[in-house]
Formats: sequence, C-alpha cells, structure tokens
Amino acid sequence: MSEVQPSDLVHYCQGVGRAARAAATRLTGISGGVRNRWLRTSADLLCGQAERILAANAQDLQQAPNFGLAAAQIDRLRLSVERVEEIAQGLREVADLPDPVGETIESVRRPNGMEVSRIRVPLGVVFFVYESRPNVTADAAAICIKSGNAVILRGGKEAAHSSRAIVEILQSNAKACGLPADAVQLVSHQDREAVGHFLRLAEYIDVAIPRGGEGLIRRVAEEARMPVIKHFAGNCHVYVDRAAEEEMAVAITLNSKCQRLGTCNTCESLLIHSAIAADLLPVLVTALQAEGVEVRGDPQTVDLIPQVAVASEEDHFAEYLGPVISVRVVASLEDAIETINHYGSGHTDAIVTNDLASARRFAEAVDSSAVMINASTRFNDGGQFGLGAEIGISTDKFHARGPCGLRELTSYKYVVYGDGHTRE
Repeated sequence: MSEVQPSDLVHYCQGVGRAARAAATRLTGISGGVRNRWLRTSADLLCGQAERILAANAQDLQQAPNFGLAAAQIDRLRLSVERVEEIAQGLREVADLPDPVGETIESVRRPNGMEVSRIRVPLGVVFFVYESRPNVTADAAAICIKSGNAVILRGGKEAAHSSRAIVEILQSNAKACGLPADAVQLVSHQDREAVGHFLRLAEYIDVAIPRGGEGLIRRVAEEARMPVIKHFAGNCHVYVDRAAEEEMAVAITLNSKCQRLGTCNTCESLLIHSAIAADLLPVLVTALQAEGVEVRGDPQTVDLIPQVAVASEEDHFAEYLGPVISVRVVASLEDAIETINHYGSGHTDAIVTNDLASARRFAEAVDSSAVMINASTRFNDGGQFGLGAEIGISTDKFHARGPCGLRELTSYKYVVYGDGHTRE
C-alpha cells in the first residue's frame, strides 16, 4: 500500500465517507429485486473469476509469514476453488432471505382515524473493521447491501489482495445491476490512523462494527463517535447440571470446546454440579485431554483429579481461543448462574440437564446474548439460527444482541397517514 501524508489520509477518509453517504441515499430508492439480482450475479462472477481471486490470495499467502500468522491462521486465510464456491453460495443464500427493508413492524389506527405504522429502514452507512479471512469481505458486503446499507470495509492487511479482488468484482457488478458502486468500498490504506479518522466521521457513518481481537474492539468502542455494535470477548460456559445425561454432557462439552478452538462461541469454561462431579468430571477431563485440551481447575477439581493444573482467578475470566479450558465445581444451579454472570462475557452459555425447571431457570437468569439448553455453544451463529450470513455477534443490549443478520442492520421510522388531520 502507498504511503500517504496525514493530511492526504484525512482527505481520503472523508472522500470515502462522503461517497458512502451518497450511495446509501441512492440505495433507499432501489428495490429489493435489484439488490437480490446483484447478489446472485455477483455469486456467479466470483465463481467465474475464481482464478483471479486465487492469484490474489496466493500473494497474501506468500506474505503471511511476514505477518507472524500461525498455521491455523494461514489456513483460515487460504482460498481454494471450493472455498470461493462456498463464498458465492453464501451470497445466494442471502439473496433468498426475506427482504427486511420496508417491512411493516406494526400498524395501528388511532381513534382520530390516523394510521400510525413502524416501518423497517436501513441504518445507512456501516463502517466494518474485521479480521483477515477474505470470505468475511463478501459476507459483510452481501448482508449490508441486502439490508439497504452502504458499507466501508476495512479488512486486515493479511488478506488485502484477496479482499481487493473480491470487492473489485462486487463493485463492477454493482454498476451493471444499477447499484451505486460506492455502496461497497474497501479502504485502500492500511495505516492504523485511517481507522481513527473513519471513527470520527459521524456525519457520514451511522454505525461501526469491529470484528477481531479484543484490542481492536476496545479501540473502536473508545474512539468511535457513532454507535458501535460489538463484543469484547467470548468466555462461554457449559454448565453440567446434576440432572445431566452423561453421554450428552460429554458430547456437548467436546463439541463446544473442540469443534473449533479459535471462535468467539467456543466454550472456555466448564462448570459441573458437585453432586455428580466425582463420577462425571473425570470422564469429561479425560475426554478433553484426549483432544489435546489443557484443563485448569479450581481446588475442588484438583482434589478430584490431582493431575489437573490449578486455575488462577484470571483463568476463569479468560477467553483462551486455544486448547485450554477452566473448570469449576459448583454447589447448585444458582451457584452456576452466579458464576456465569460474574466471570462470563455475556456471549453464549449452555446448560446440560434433563430437568426442565432447571433449564427454564437457567435461561431466565443467565445474562447472555444466547442461552443454549442441551446444545453446543457453537450454535450461536447467524447461519445456524437461520439468519443467513452475519456481520458479527453482539453482546450489547442496544441496538442489537446476538448474531447480527439483516434485521439487526436496520432501524425503523414511524410513517403516519392522515386525512387533513390537525391537532387541537
């Protein structure tokens, strides 16, 4: 990427923001059918130009060691023909989803005859700062355009060439389909200061969405002058209740932790009721260790299984994003709830139990974006919830919570129909 002077960078960021605002205004007059046509034809073009995308991806892979990426990170960066087809299929799936824009949320006729409706509308301009996976570039563009929003994409330098190739295809097709090309823009400068400049453009940008490490998310939350949809960490829990079925408890714990180690909905903390800990905890620990997971336990856990490492207080708060899990023995369901609400991050927490009353109490009292009953934490995902592609998982309570799909990228306005009404 070319070096720019600070004043030039400010001018560049303002230009991108101004163009996005103009595109968002134009999008309000473009039908859902046009947006869906763009999604479907873009999917075909991505497949048809897969070799171009793979050539760009090869440049990213060649530079990956210079960025200190681990093997797992490089694998997430790597594209293939099959992965490009998966990206394209994601766009087609978004096109098949109901259009949220213009939906009447509710409508009432007042006693004076006026009709008052709440109508779903786009947020406007989304500034999306995200990790290195190139598929996220296409997903974010798809979900923003489908929901009627313009998007400014600021991806990681690790996938810069791949993302540029994808966005160039999406932009060229936008013109062909009658969409403003500036509805999807990729920030061309990797200067860290560029993010700060965009975060000050509240006159152009309606919402910022960071997706990446905690440091990035905290920076965006602290510097943004517009609302931010975010989650800081994913310290997700699995609580094995005294009424849990052993086979189910093992399966859910292993899937929650081991199905994919580096995601925000991976289990990082295991809780187990003291009434069953002596019998079931050794089985769970053995199963986790067989998968290469290091177990760090509280004193009761260590008493039961002396070879387990002693967990520190920080371990119970930790989002490891790797093969480590903390374990705590709890005295009751209420103890489990209190522990989760204290140590957890409000992301995803699960209970394994055959006691319906306990399940209902857990769902009622655990303050998280998603509560799973006899299901893996890994299901907290837009695709798994039927939302299509997601732009992130929010642990906020305003404006969105949980997986952020199409509806989470909209707001609403009141539309009132009268017949010459005046107020006395």
